[in-house]
Amino acid sequence: MICSTYWFIRIRPHERSTPVHIGAAVRGLIPLIARGSLPILSRLGPELAHDLGLAGLQLLRPFWPAAGPPVGLSRSCLGLRFAHPLGLAAGFDKNGDYLDGLGALGFSHIELGTVTPRPQPGNPRPRMFRVPGAAALVNRMGFNNKGVDHLVSRLERSSYRGIRGVSIGKNADTPIENAEEDYTVCLRKVYPHADYIAVNVSSPNTARLRELQDRDGLERIWGSLLRARAELKVRHGKFVPLLVKVSPDLDPGQVSSLAANLRSLGIDGVIATNTSTNLASLGADWPAGQRGGLSGAPLHSRALAVISQLRAELGQGFPIVGVGGIVSADHALATLRAGADLIQVYTGFAYRGHALLEEILDALMRNRPAAVAAASAAA
Repeated sequence: MICSTYWFIRIRPHERSTPVHIGAAVRGLIPLIARGSLPILSRLGPELAHDLGLAGLQLLRPFWPAAGPPVGLSRSCLGLRFAHPLGLAAGFDKNGDYLDGLGALGFSHIELGTVTPRPQPGNPRPRMFRVPGAAALVNRMGFNNKGVDHLVSRLERSSYRGIRGVSIGKNADTPIENAEEDYTVCLRKVYPHADYIAVNVSSPNTARLRELQDRDGLERIWGSLLRARAELKVRHGKFVPLLVKVSPDLDPGQVSSLAANLRSLGIDGVIATNTSTNLASLGADWPAGQRGGLSGAPLHSRALAVISQLRAELGQGFPIVGVGGIVSADHALATLRAGADLIQVYTGFAYRGHALLEEILDALMRNRPAAVAAASAAA
């Protein structure tokens, strides 16, 4: 019935009385349908469930209840104005195919990608695994995406009015010594359409990628990116901030060195953190054939430690986007208190859907004085 109503409204917009009446009734049911679908999707393989969930969201988007941004939660960061701190992390919509549907849920910002210059299939399936009872996932996706040209075509057609981030990476068959070429190709193509660009050098699922977090790797990439951005800024008449996404598996000495590099190389902000290769929290019985990057609740304490140290090392005012293990409002508030200016969800959203957004935004409203104070301290 929902699908038939959808097509009726789309095909016969001039017959307003019945379609609008039916559409209003459907809009009231959409949140219930969304919540009710989660138990069904959880019985499917995680990657299939992810794809079906996004397809369903896009189909129902015209009926999703319109809601204005929450009052009093907006903040400035990276020279941009965010309606509130909560966004969606990279990896959920790699290709921009579902940007409008996801945007209708109320995220202040959505980070698309990670995208590479050329399409690539990623690692062989199965490559995503649920961790029962732990609100966690292990994935070894490997930057599967349709290529940067496809993503740009989707951005050009999108009506999403929130902040658009794009995460860029390198193709798996590009030698690590030539990585800056891939990152620069992506930068040039997404620059006109992005509000900020995240440079992913910390995925554990592309061979040797994390070597680029070291001083030499970052310096080589950032030199190329900054030269390209100077040209693009003049050409397009806008400045697009460049952030780097880092690993949670850095030890305190490495985090300290990273913080110094962020400052000295002129990096505009940091996203902390990516997934972790440390699966010890899953126990000795976790199958050896299901290795990859851990996300979700078990990652939260490590992400907090990295965020806290980065804030202490970088001082106030340096933009930090906190991501990792935010599966509840308490996790979200803790991440902001640790020093994040903005926060992003991924695995928590995969498990809990729109209910997680509502819970976090409600908590931010209730804790608004503290949230405002934290934002002011970080500014």
